[in-house]
Amino acid sequence: QVQVVESGGGLVQAGGSLRLSCAASGSIFSINVAGWYRQAPGEQRELVARIISGGSTNYADSVKGRFTISRDNAKNTVYLQMNSLKPEDTAVYYCNVEVMLRGRLGSWSYWGQGTQVTVSS
Repeated sequence: QVQVVESGGGLVQAGGSLRLSCAASGSIFSINVAGWYRQAPGEQRELVARIISGGSTNYADSVKGRFTISRDNAKNTVYLQMNSLKPEDTAVYYCNVEVMLRGRLGSWSYWGQGTQVTVSS
C-alpha cells in the first residue's frame, strides 16, 4: 500500500553536511506526521526530528541548531538537512510516516528501510 524509501546517507567528515530524503508513495491521502529516527549499534532507536501536518517541528536536544526537518507535501517527501555533523551522529537513520490512506479510515504508520550515516573524526 505505502512504500517509504530513504536516501542520501553516506560517509562524511566531522563538520560536514548531508541531506536525507524520505519519499512516501502509494495510496496516501495525506501525511499527518513524519519523523526521522536513528539507531546506533547497541543502542535503542531514538527520535531525531519530527514534523506535523501544520508545520510544527521538534528536535532531539542533541541535534538542535544543527539539523532541520522539512517537507514537500506535493511530493510526499520529507527531508533532514544535517549540518555540523559529529562522529556521534553515526547511525542508521530511519524515516517514519503516519498517513491517512485514500478510502480507509484511521492513521497508519510506515517505516523505511533505513540509510546509513557515518561521520568520521
